[in-house]
Amino acid sequence: MIKIAPSILSADFANLERDIQRVSSADYLHVDVMDGCFVPNITIGASVVQSIRRCTGMFLDVHLMIDKPVRYIETFAKAGASLLSVHLEADHPTRIAEALKVMGQCGVKKAVALRPITAASAILPYIEELDMVLVMTVEPGFGGQSFMDSQLDTIRQAREIIRKYNPACELEVDGGISPKTAPLVVEAGANVLVAGSAVYSSEDISGAIQALRDSM
Repeated sequence: MIKIAPSILSADFANLERDIQRVSSADYLHVDVMDGCFVPNITIGASVVQSIRRCTGMFLDVHLMIDKPVRYIETFAKAGASLLSVHLEADHPTRIAEALKVMGQCGVKKAVALRPITAASAILPYIEELDMVLVMTVEPGFGGQSFMDSQLDTIRQAREIIRKYNPACELEVDGGISPKTAPLVVEAGANVLVAGSAVYSSEDISGAIQALRDSM
């Protein structure tokens, strides 16, 4: 089953509760957390995640684009995240392993994320304990970027690793997803699609979510 995860990075933050309710037909709600250090942008923190949790029962897919994320795992888990993804580039491998351990202790689902510069093989030390792998098809930090076709190979390689070591693990793709690119990433092996601009720039948001489903 293909799952759609609208990214609130493209929502109207002055009307965030409204825009969350408008994507209620989706499967997950994708929440991008940026610290201005790991990526050159600052978005939201745990207090906003906590507010989001109060206004929706949706699965909160919280993408931590932050430096040394182990420091904040417990905070975001308590704020209401359903799943936390940490970037493998954001800390030393032993600290990434510690972040995943804390996720387990907090009862949230575990994910790692890959920038376009990172090979799919980087997930191998963690794959057996993961609930999701996130492959970025743009450079993390800003919404509305163009899809990087070169990442289709990374998606395929990640799917092969998942198939071999942890078939229950989901494979998410984030960046430039639209009805045009969605079939490409699904063919490559993705089953969770993050879409920001393709959803929130539409006058018919529920229709845009359905258009992504219908494109595959």
